[in-house]
Amino acid sequence: MIRDTVQRNFYFLARRFVAGDKIGDAIAAVRALNAQGMSATLDFLGEDVHVADAALRTRETYEEILDAIAQSGVDSNVSVKLTAMGLLFDEKFALDNLVTILERAERNRDPFVRIDMEGSPVVEATLRVFQQAFAAHPNVGPVLQSYLKRTPADVENAIALRARVRLVKGAYNESPEIAYKSMPKIRAQYLEEARRLLLHGNYPGIATHDHRLIAAVKEFAAVESIPRDRFEFQMLYGCRPSVQRQIVAEGYRLRIYVPFGTHWAGYFYRRVLERRENALFAISSIFSR
Repeated sequence: MIRDTVQRNFYFLARRFVAGDKIGDAIAAVRALNAQGMSATLDFLGEDVHVADAALRTRETYEEILDAIAQSGVDSNVSVKLTAMGLLFDEKFALDNLVTILERAERNRDPFVRIDMEGSPVVEATLRVFQQAFAAHPNVGPVLQSYLKRTPADVENAIALRARVRLVKGAYNESPEIAYKSMPKIRAQYLEEARRLLLHGNYPGIATHDHRLIAAVKEFAAVESIPRDRFEFQMLYGCRPSVQRQIVAEGYRLRIYVPFGTHWAGYFYRRVLERRENALFAISSIFSR
């Protein structure tokens, strides 16, 4: 019901944050970002698939996306959700679909595939599938959510594996038993985990729009003499474009998460509307360039 309401009433806002319905729309958006000195990761929107045919269609779409990236020459990799690959009904089936995408991606200039993290019911399974795929295909890495109380241990495991991590605050409404609810605490956790990844990780993605965290990461990297090619900042498509341009102008690497497709309502509600700070970013971004 919430998703239907968002789909009906908020497209005028969402179109700022979703790069159209089709692969061609997404490639055009990435080309424009590349012209501004930014790289990208493409996400075909969709999740919570419960039938094999739908999961196979999603996998085939990702193969088409990877072909389009290669043919167009744009600077982009891809991000996938395992629940769109069949995780909810068959973990092995989801793994097989992921491996097919990883093998296809290995032909591209940027072969990396990011596994998006979803809600807590599938966190353990997502990391389990990641590790099975990573054993044979090191061109894959997970997203870790700093508000989950388990994440410091997951960060250390990723460091030990030399796996590439995207670190985010977290966008799902989790219980206080497993997740921190206080924003100051979440920020503190995020910064501690970011520091561990900057010092010991393998090319981490520091994914945040929080100006305090961005400034703190810049300061830490400078103090520790961490070269700017050892990590990248990551931000959402359409969110705080002036900050995006500033990061690039200062000589840091920046990758933009570019979602596209018709199933945008769940993404937009969770990532943009549900959290007050992101909702404020969304409204302000409409009037910024």
